[in-house]
Amino acid sequence: RITSVGRFVTDKFAIKDENGMEQYFDGIAKDKKDKILETKLLIYECEGTESQIKEWFKTINIAGVPLVPQELLNAIYSGPFVTLGKEEFSNSQNANIQKWSAYIKGSANRQAFFERALDWVSKGSIDDYMSIHRNDKNINELKRYFNSVIDWISSVFTDVESEMCGLEWGRLYEQYHKKAYDPKKVSAEIRKLYGDPYIKNRKGIFEFILCGSANTKFLEVRIFDEATKKSVYASQTKKAESKGKSNCPHCAIGHDANKSKIWNFDEMDADHVAAWSKGGKTTAKNCEMLCRTHNRAKGNR
Repeated sequence: RITSVGRFVTDKFAIKDENGMEQYFDGIAKDKKDKILETKLLIYECEGTESQIKEWFKTINIAGVPLVPQELLNAIYSGPFVTLGKEEFSNSQNANIQKWSAYIKGSANRQAFFERALDWVSKGSIDDYMSIHRNDKNINELKRYFNSVIDWISSVFTDVESEMCGLEWGRLYEQYHKKAYDPKKVSAEIRKLYGDPYIKNRKGIFEFILCGSANTKFLEVRIFDEATKKSVYASQTKKAESKGKSNCPHCAIGHDANKSKIWNFDEMDADHVAAWSKGGKTTAKNCEMLCRTHNRAKGNR
């Protein structure tokens, strides 16, 4: 916060005045400038272990606008590494901010990009990484890894969608970056999936594609509602009883004791007759009730 005062009076950023207008220090009235420059600040300079410093900052952080976790870590591990990191990732004038914002939530001023860069390179151990590199005179490794992730995302997914922002790109990069993808095919598949009314989770589309379009759990495909399941169960059971067969179509063609078993509603699950991944719709016409054993054994859902 002390450095923020210094940055403001050197025109590094603007603040809103009482009328909501953004003003740089150089543009405000002289009396206001003088008041700011002549105000005395009470500053305590403390020394202690890193653990003690962390506790002090937590206590100080109770008052005023709370610092975000990365701002606290920047203060705790202040040094050349943090200074260089903030110059690169916390500079709102950086021309790359717009590109990064497509994949990372937050603002440069509140350390969102610096935090994400550290999170990716450290595999989630930001605290340890900053402690180890505190006195480094460069951030080459940090920048290299961050840019590798960003470049990989933009090379695989040539179309930028709003749902891409905030995904676990560091984890996805580690898990999938060694696989080869055809950007044109990826783009076509994304358009197809975005047009599918049965997909509830668009954010999951990207990992669904990365994993080979095999695991529909990422998409949260819309399931059959309770009314549809009960209606199909009643119809299916009535037909099965009239034929002396099981109301589970798979059991009915089997050779064990369940061939003529009538399952209770709560012993069955709804399933797509034509798999969703092959164009099947989540409608009553495409619904069948299976005993849970056969439903779990069935493959492509």
